[in-house]
Amino acid sequence: MKKKNHEIKILCTLGPSTLNYKFIKFALKNKVSLLRLNLSHIKLNQLDVLLSSKLKKYKNKICIDTEGAQIRTKISKKIFYKKNSYGKIYDKGNKFSLYPENVFEKLKVNDHLDIGFEGLKIRLIKKSDNNFSFITIKSGYLEKNKGVHVYNRKINLDYITKKDEKAIEIAKKHKIKNFALSFTNSVSDIKKFNKLLPNATKIYKIETKKTLQNISNILKEGESFLIDRGDLSKEIGIEQIPVAQRKILKISKKYPHKNIYIATNFLESMIENPFPTRAEVNDIFNALEMGSKGLVLAAETAIGKHPTECVKLIKKIISTYKSYKP
Repeated sequence: MKKKNHEIKILCTLGPSTLNYKFIKFALKNKVSLLRLNLSHIKLNQLDVLLSSKLKKYKNKICIDTEGAQIRTKISKKIFYKKNSYGKIYDKGNKFSLYPENVFEKLKVNDHLDIGFEGLKIRLIKKSDNNFSFITIKSGYLEKNKGVHVYNRKINLDYITKKDEKAIEIAKKHKIKNFALSFTNSVSDIKKFNKLLPNATKIYKIETKKTLQNISNILKEGESFLIDRGDLSKEIGIEQIPVAQRKILKISKKYPHKNIYIATNFLESMIENPFPTRAEVNDIFNALEMGSKGLVLAAETAIGKHPTECVKLIKKIISTYKSYKP
């Protein structure tokens, strides 16, 4: 029977629901290993203030999660687009634009953009000096700060953003030692991040098709990895996530000292409800049985209504798994 004596870590994302002393004390008392700060949703001045005040004495437990090589939306208000409706993406400004700003120059007519997790899909049909016209090919909401996937081709971006660079300097000033690199695409990305943060503990996030295609070499290079099933599902299709998860964990068994964590949608229903679905509990147990050494709570603790209940439940499932004898 497979040994289960390795530590299984719980990572919690901090956000509006949990950026308070009460939750942080509860989380650390209940064996939460790391408290994640997602730079995609935190401004630089806010990061500096948090690390100077509310999170100061917890700095050893803070993990700074970079924006990485991802395109995101910039827009002032939420808009619903029906199928076959028209709109424009601008190079900059408060109307619909993209971040980082140099992405606009990389786009082409006939590019297909998949926006956020609400189903919105658009096709670029015409370029002008400062905008692209588009047609909606699948209806959905356009919201601020949502991930954008160009799914007809690959657009190359720098492995970290200018904001990431500034945030890392702020984190270094506050002696933060844990960092995650979003959208790790290559061994080169890992080497550059290692050089930037030689003395830090680093987690490399697996969330692109390119990473999967080079997964064996990537796993050799780093020590800790996180399968982000949310963004990865946009790249390879949600039906392929179980296959990818099993493939990564199977390969990682060649390297017993590697840490593979899994994130996204573990307790999605508990963002609103105080209890999980049976499918969610089974998903968590399966992840542990496959060999995951850590579970990540994202929206569940960042913006969810029941963050403490989520932590308690994850602990219970880990305990059940460790005592299970097939």
